[in-house]
Amino acid sequence: MNEPGGESAEPLIVVARAVKTRGLKGQIVADLLTDFPERFADVSELIAVGPGNKRIAVELEDHWFQKNRVILKLKDFDSIEASSALIGYDFAVPEAERVQLEEGSFYDWELEGCIVNTVAGKQVGTVTGILATGGVPLLEVKDAERDYLVPLVEAIVTEVDIEKKRILIDPPEGLLEL
Repeated sequence: MNEPGGESAEPLIVVARAVKTRGLKGQIVADLLTDFPERFADVSELIAVGPGNKRIAVELEDHWFQKNRVILKLKDFDSIEASSALIGYDFAVPEAERVQLEEGSFYDWELEGCIVNTVAGKQVGTVTGILATGGVPLLEVKDAERDYLVPLVEAIVTEVDIEKKRILIDPPEGLLEL
């Protein structure tokens, strides 16, 4: 177990959050915070992120899934007392190790902070979040005066440039007046 950097260290992707201990051998029950739980099969090390962004590198000995959660067994955390110190910590992997998505698909955090403009050149606002509706996801876009919901579909969102943090939309008549 070592401490890799603080707030200035490389960006992380949170994949689970420790909620309680389990058993006598220091297992940790964690809520899954990834759409790719199968990724745990290829992970040997996680970064535990605690209060004040304190980071601790921990070695993953074993894991298994139970009731939409993941049970983690970490090296050197062999008792309830040892593992209870990590309750409330987030478990993350370096952003560079994120699961690569298909062309045209994006992580929510990649879209957040993007500036949204119309094809006509009007600045709409900044993406503050993604609203999962069970159907078409909606970009939550905010400007100084109001909020907009923009369906994340190809017919409306014509271009996404993650590098430049820019999204171009061609809204149907009335969409921005709703």
